[in-house]
Amino acid sequence: MNISGKVADRVAPIVLLTIMLILWGVIVSVFSVPTYILPSPTAIGAEFARYYRPILAESLVTLWATLIGFALALVVGCVLGAIVGTSRLAHKSAYPLLVGFNAIPKSAFVPILVVWFGSGTTPAVATAFLLSFFPITVNVATGLATLEPELEDVLRALGAKRLDILLKVGVPRSMPYLFAACKIAITLAFVGTVVSETVASDRGIGYLMMSASSSLRMPLVFAGLMTISVLAVIMYQLFAIIEMRTTRWAHRHE
Repeated sequence: MNISGKVADRVAPIVLLTIMLILWGVIVSVFSVPTYILPSPTAIGAEFARYYRPILAESLVTLWATLIGFALALVVGCVLGAIVGTSRLAHKSAYPLLVGFNAIPKSAFVPILVVWFGSGTTPAVATAFLLSFFPITVNVATGLATLEPELEDVLRALGAKRLDILLKVGVPRSMPYLFAACKIAITLAFVGTVVSETVASDRGIGYLMMSASSSLRMPLVFAGLMTISVLAVIMYQLFAIIEMRTTRWAHRHE
């Protein structure tokens, strides 16, 4: 890819975002939408500039809880994925249970988590974990299960043990699947943290947004939403960079 193509790739999202913000402001202005219903981008920016310190402070609380929940989901998801992906019995027995568990709305777990752990950061961490471990488990299991039987037979004929095949072939083979899952899971972890904070916490950006919405301060609510979006995009891009540097062999390049 030439330099102009790289510049276009980086500028395109900024241009699209700018157009969307302009259209947003025009719609709010033309239709005279009240601020307590839909604030304009300028009103949101002004509110962020006014309360940027508490917004950033509560965002750090949310980010910390999200990263802890995601880290736990990464460990548990990789272990479960390795078991499900390498054992036919585990796949047949555990996979339907995982699918059924994932179908349960995780917001329904928040009151239970509050009873178990009390209000605060712990339910937020647990909710982030519950939302993010499933895609990691499924993708790791898929990456390991897609190892060709013929290749496995050849490696065994050459004297490779089951553990050698898993570590030297299966793990590298599943890395693109793992990073694809991480990019999805980290955004889901933010969702889980914020949902829990709106229900059972006195800290975090979710609590800040709930407090602001109770007094119809919608610009502050949207400022919190934008902050969470920026954090999620940053984490997504971080995993994308790590993915390109560690699994470059799995991607096509022009």
